[in-house]
Amino acid sequence: MDKLKIAFIINPHSGTSEKKELPEQINQLINKDKFEVTTIFTEYAGHGKELAAQYAAQGFNAVIACGGDGTVNEIASGLVGTKTAFGIVPFGSGNGLARHLHIPLNVRGAIKTINNYVLQPLDCGVANDQKFFCTCGTGFDAQIAWDFSQQSTRGLRTYLKLILKEFVDYKPKHYIIETESERLEVDAVVVTIANASQYGNDAYIAPQAKTNDGLLDICIIKPFRWYHIPRITAQLMSKHLNRSKLVTMTRAKSITLKRDFSGPFHYDGDPTEFGKEINIQIIPNALKAIGGK
Repeated sequence: MDKLKIAFIINPHSGTSEKKELPEQINQLINKDKFEVTTIFTEYAGHGKELAAQYAAQGFNAVIACGGDGTVNEIASGLVGTKTAFGIVPFGSGNGLARHLHIPLNVRGAIKTINNYVLQPLDCGVANDQKFFCTCGTGFDAQIAWDFSQQSTRGLRTYLKLILKEFVDYKPKHYIIETESERLEVDAVVVTIANASQYGNDAYIAPQAKTNDGLLDICIIKPFRWYHIPRITAQLMSKHLNRSKLVTMTRAKSITLKRDFSGPFHYDGDPTEFGKEINIQIIPNALKAIGGK
């Protein structure tokens, strides 16, 4: 039986830990009876997407993203529409997609998942021309993503400090949300479009979202006072946010999001700036993912 050709694309600069020893770890842990392994480090922004597309064109069976959430997005984007499977060895501060796919957050566990090689369909969202696999959105979380990208330190502690600092002065914004079946006009603190169930760090913004149902979950968090924060946070972390009276949830295949300002928007935690109208849709079964459980 021929071995499966598998490439590990390693971003040496992303995520939370060193990766100099990672090729050797991969070599020691991977099932060499099943896989023929290639490892390569990225050299510049966008290189991972280029490499992923190249390996897919060469007929590789799988490409594995080794890095943070941005690296995961980049490499998965390069595989959309190909027959090459996608996997993750997570090194990020959030690891939203890895967590959703039940991939262990340590190298040994992640490689074990790859050795098991259980494939599942993975949808892909597109906001304007930007692909995403976990979440995208606008509002308070997009502002935090923008601020977080400017910080010298990463991790959950830094993220929470920013949330507490920014919430005091943040003003809700007005949005119009049009889907194939409804029109919503709302004032909101957050509008999140979710393919997967969480942002990362087990913060479940759309606890019922599935990455293989051909739908996007829309989470609208209405304006609230500071004393609601503990309860909303508890619901976010316990997969019960959909039960909150301050939250509206709906689903759609295609979304037009309108706002009266241009500014921050995020996709898979990475900040960007979009205009007043944003078009979002789902690509069902866009690629195959190596998952756990």
